[in-house]
Amino acid sequence: MNTISFSDISIVSCGTLSLELNALKKEGFLDTPQILYTTPGLHQDPPELERQLVRRIQKAREKTEKVIVVYGGKFCYVNIDEPTRLMKHIVEEQGPKVARIEATHCMDMIASQSERDRIGQEMAGGEPVWWMTPGWIKFKKEVFKGWDQALANENFPKHTGGAIVLDAIGYMDEFMANDPEGFLGYSDWMGIPLIPYTVSLDRFKQLLLDQAQRLMS
Repeated sequence: MNTISFSDISIVSCGTLSLELNALKKEGFLDTPQILYTTPGLHQDPPELERQLVRRIQKAREKTEKVIVVYGGKFCYVNIDEPTRLMKHIVEEQGPKVARIEATHCMDMIASQSERDRIGQEMAGGEPVWWMTPGWIKFKKEVFKGWDQALANENFPKHTGGAIVLDAIGYMDEFMANDPEGFLGYSDWMGIPLIPYTVSLDRFKQLLLDQAQRLMS
């Protein structure tokens, strides 16, 4: 798949996707000189998200002119104080050599809407699903910062199809084998089944390649 080099492109990403990006770097797909991460879970704190994202992009451009931002467009940055300000505006303000991958959130980077519809039908019979990636498991304290049991009870149980974790790196197998009590405890806290589902990183790779190609034009 990869006929394009990332050797002159930096990556700036939400830390929630560090597991997948580090896997791509380890396998040699991403030959980027650097990957800089913001704190996982900043979708809950849009002002801090913007501050960290801009700082990371500025830091990245000290090494490379080109930067790919790995953040969703629709759901990762929702500024209720300034609702017309969107993720695309933040990225556009950083200059023409900064591009963001085309996805709505991290789950959409791993599996498209049509793929999630198919998986949801297969695993949950079309019932409402709470979608996650492994980063939502590893970085629970950050992603669900400030959530108590009452808030969990208010949000999760309405997803009667359970919580499906789109796992492209084998994280959930290790988690269940090494910390079965932690796995069960996470599911108990959510009040719905935690369902691992194996996928590939092919879509994520293509989204990154699309933006690398764009930056070369």
